[in-house]
Amino acid sequence: MESVGTLPPDALSRAVVEIEKHVSSAGWDQPAQLFALVPTGELLRAEPQLAAKLGAEDASQPLTPVAQGELPGGVDDDNLADTLGRIEWPDGVAGCALAIERIVLPAAAESGLSSVESDAELARLAGSDPRRHEVRMVAAVLREGDRFGAVRLRAHDEDSAVLTGVDLVPTLCEVLSLTFEPSVGSRSGAGSEVDGDDEERRP
Repeated sequence: MESVGTLPPDALSRAVVEIEKHVSSAGWDQPAQLFALVPTGELLRAEPQLAAKLGAEDASQPLTPVAQGELPGGVDDDNLADTLGRIEWPDGVAGCALAIERIVLPAAAESGLSSVESDAELARLAGSDPRRHEVRMVAAVLREGDRFGAVRLRAHDEDSAVLTGVDLVPTLCEVLSLTFEPSVGSRSGAGSEVDGDDEERRP
């Protein structure tokens, strides 16, 4: 397998930008989507037919995102870590990425909701707050620990306005890193197979 060490330094950031553009091309109000990140050179050698299907004709893009579909069990904040913690990747997967939409409130607005007990009521109040921002976040991690993220605001839905950075979505990246933790006993979940049937790498 091509080791992560042989990947160029910008491999992860390029994959994140590609995933964000791909997901954004389908518009808003989408479910969370999980991607395996496979070294393109290894994919071309081991699975040339799958590589062709994913649009990875050459290794100009070091990492090929392979869509894994929607996450099982939903992706509410309360169970996201638990859901991702059940996922195991095969050795050929160098990293993974998650694209997810959220409503973000300024700190002043969040403090006013601290007494709300029901998740449904919290979602209703957050969704109706005029200070809210709807965002799409893409978080990605490599097996070896590298992290990168991207954020697009619905109010500024332009490629040129997408924010990117290593420390942009640290919590999501931390949760994603759980998928590369050593398993305890037998676990199963989405992402245990690299499946290229759901959608193509390049739209």
